[in-house]
Amino acid sequence: SPPHLTVLQGIILVYDITDEKSFENIQNWMKSIKENASATVERMLLGNKCDMENKRKVPKDKAEKLAKEHGIRFFETSAKSSLNVEEAFRSLANDILTKMSKKSGFGSPAYKTPLHSSSKTSSSKCSLV
Repeated sequence: SPPHLTVLQGIILVYDITDEKSFENIQNWMKSIKENASATVERMLLGNKCDMENKRKVPKDKAEKLAKEHGIRFFETSAKSSLNVEEAFRSLANDILTKMSKKSGFGSPAYKTPLHSSSKTSSSKCSLV
């Protein structure tokens, strides 16, 4: 029998907020995704290392603008402290489930992820958009 093919449902584009070159590379990845991935694939932009604000090279508003231009969600995360990591993954999973349920006509997914910062993350300089 033919091998099972997995359809790509989501792509997370990650850059380092302390490395401008890593953010510039996101533009190339966006172009590559547009050319090679399904138009229905969910995308998300993550700025990692938001715990290192004193070494920031990529302004948050620059990343927010890029995400808005492409119509995708943007989060700033810290893999070191786990800040916003779970929220970002839950948000992407929720977006994928919502899109799949609309496509299949089975209604909304079993859980919802808030689009705004929780009280846990609102005290941080890291952002959820």
